[in-house]
Amino acid sequence: MKITLKDGSVKEYAQPMSVIDIARDLSDGLARMACVGEVNGEIVDLRTVVEDDAQVNILTARDEAGLAALRHTASHVMAQAVLRLYPGTKLAIGPSIANGFYYDFEFEEPLTSDDFEKIEAEMKKIIKEDLPLERFTKPREEAIAYMQEKGEPYKVELIEDLPEDAVISFYSQGEFTDLCAGPHLMSTKGVGKAFKIMSLAGAYWRGDEHRQMLTRLYATAFAKKDELEAYITMMEEARKRDHRKIGKELGLFMMNEAGPGFPFFLPKGMVLKNTLLDYWRQIHKRAGYVEISTPIILNRSLWETSGHWDHYKNNMYTTVIDEEDYAIKPMNCPGGVLVYASEPRSYRDLPLRMGELGIVHRHEKSGQLHGLMRVRCFTQDDAHIFMTPEQIKDEIKGVVALIDEVYSLFGFEYHVELSTRPEDSMGSDEDWEMATEGLRSALDELQLPYVVNEGDGAFYGPKIDFHLVDCIGRTWQCGTIQLDFQLPQRFELEYTGADGEKHRPIMIHRVVFGSIERFIGILTEHFAGAFPTWLAPVQVRVLPISDKYMDYAKSVRDKLDAAGIRVELDTRSEKIGYKIRDARNQRIPYMLVTGQKEAEDGTVSVRSRAGDEGAKALDAFIADILKEIEAKDNGLKVSE
Repeated sequence: MKITLKDGSVKEYAQPMSVIDIARDLSDGLARMACVGEVNGEIVDLRTVVEDDAQVNILTARDEAGLAALRHTASHVMAQAVLRLYPGTKLAIGPSIANGFYYDFEFEEPLTSDDFEKIEAEMKKIIKEDLPLERFTKPREEAIAYMQEKGEPYKVELIEDLPEDAVISFYSQGEFTDLCAGPHLMSTKGVGKAFKIMSLAGAYWRGDEHRQMLTRLYATAFAKKDELEAYITMMEEARKRDHRKIGKELGLFMMNEAGPGFPFFLPKGMVLKNTLLDYWRQIHKRAGYVEISTPIILNRSLWETSGHWDHYKNNMYTTVIDEEDYAIKPMNCPGGVLVYASEPRSYRDLPLRMGELGIVHRHEKSGQLHGLMRVRCFTQDDAHIFMTPEQIKDEIKGVVALIDEVYSLFGFEYHVELSTRPEDSMGSDEDWEMATEGLRSALDELQLPYVVNEGDGAFYGPKIDFHLVDCIGRTWQCGTIQLDFQLPQRFELEYTGADGEKHRPIMIHRVVFGSIERFIGILTEHFAGAFPTWLAPVQVRVLPISDKYMDYAKSVRDKLDAAGIRVELDTRSEKIGYKIRDARNQRIPYMLVTGQKEAEDGTVSVRSRAGDEGAKALDAFIADILKEIEAKDNGLKVSE
């Protein structure tokens, strides 16, 4: 039996070998660090036996799949600890997730954060016991009876919903057994000491608001303590930067129970939003886009033709007008298609790049709403590009360049994912293969590194997703490029080619910000509210030392305002120290102190986020700040 390793080397064995034995043969150190194996591209338990020639990789917690297995095992350890401490608790599900893991429980008595330390202490005992994890399977009816005997109704429901021919597997460790597909570590000891319960929350069973409310324990685990400490530090910093808190302090936006998930933008928030939209319009005009606006409400027939009625109806708000079904748009694309179809098109018109700052509505469940990050109404910076097949690569390259320009302006790094055909999709295999290859070849030609995210494309086509990284290391999916052969076919779009014949255009859906509201939330946390001067709702605040110098302060304010600078005048009868502290708390880029000397000399005493910059002639200050605004200089890229 030949085993090909990741480095290309080949090992030969006379008999079948488990993945852990292969790891031991390679290195005792590797075997100790091993979490799971990868056999012919499939992630498997270390206990899996390899019986034929295969490509085998040994994965540790440095690998994504290895760390996921460590965290999944930690979720079982947490569930075991909970059952030891709180007998009678019912188990739901406990997967690993992006930054850790969680487990959903039905407790007989409410749990609080005061219980975390006790649960963690019991987890440490279980880890120290070094309990081996053992996998076994049962036929469907036996599996149901097994979980019924254990008094686990949620597990019974999960088994009943599995396909008839599904392999129903369980993992046991000591007295604890869980329904689970795996993979897992070899023993509880492998979880180590670097774990922590982070929070608890309510979670409806299977995400259905009409079902039982469960208690979800969120936790995380890492291979090393210093990695855990770094993550905890990042989370503490994230709490300080919470856009909901900063948004309230700076008067940017508000929420109201009259419209859950529907944000209200306040005057300063509107300045911020409109400044972003003005920038969007500038860069899109330069890139050859035209701007359109399409209706918010369109009839059911349109959404049936587009496919949204069948694939997205549960997330759409609907109404009846003149006894006909209508829907409030969750996407802008069908409206853009109608604009394209409104007049004959020639190959000479293509590519046609149409941008739309369209307001869309999506029915998000109440438990998923979160500030500006997850809302039910938002402005999507859509654009739809109609083109010939020969123009695909160049158009994708153009969109990538535009997205790179925007993210670089704000100091974001990013990585790219290519998402392929999902199970719930429409169109032929040939169209999907052509579309996917079009995106892949464009990325290859750009030499832009990417990972493939299998099955996460849109229902009408594959996509490229841009995941930006903020100043404290969190990732956010914002920009996307989706290649679509389906909508042009469903709406029978055409253009006249150079040969005089009718042809079908190809369509790109793309966003840069994604949701304007969500992007504002991300920017607020990225900059901790200290927006760069060009973006700040208030760019300058004038601070007279006393009422005696109010007339001069007003003249300074008026001159700044006339120059197009966003300025406020602090007219309060407070001490200057108080006014300065308040301006700093409001994250205003510049404070201009005015007193007797400044009034006599026609100057201003300048204070910025960097510190005291001394006295400047007012005209010189105006010239400097206008230059900074024009250049969109971020100055301090992020808040220290």
